[in-house]
Amino acid sequence: MGRCARIRGVLTMEQQPQVYRFTWRGIEIEATYSPVQWGVIAHLEIRSIEPPRAPLPITETGYLSHFHPCGTVEANGGDVVAQVTAWLDEDATKPAWRAYVAKSRQGELF
Repeated sequence: MGRCARIRGVLTMEQQPQVYRFTWRGIEIEATYSPVQWGVIAHLEIRSIEPPRAPLPITETGYLSHFHPCGTVEANGGDVVAQVTAWLDEDATKPAWRAYVAKSRQGELF
């Protein structure tokens, strides 16, 4: 049976959606991980909770829906928070995010 397979259409406990809350650089984030979505793919939803809809390095709107092959998270250690944090940290080094942070610190002058 593959990583996405269901037993008679029912999700096993390990396949149920999992909700995680954590803080990244002062932003409260909720990550909902569904190891099996529609029996064929895995799904990760990331949203900034506080401040609401705060931009993140991986999404300007504070919300991201990301589909990936079943077993990807598990193959990388299974720690959803650690993987999302690593993704945020990696994208936080990009020029667009660094410019956003600099502009946010300075504030709008005009």
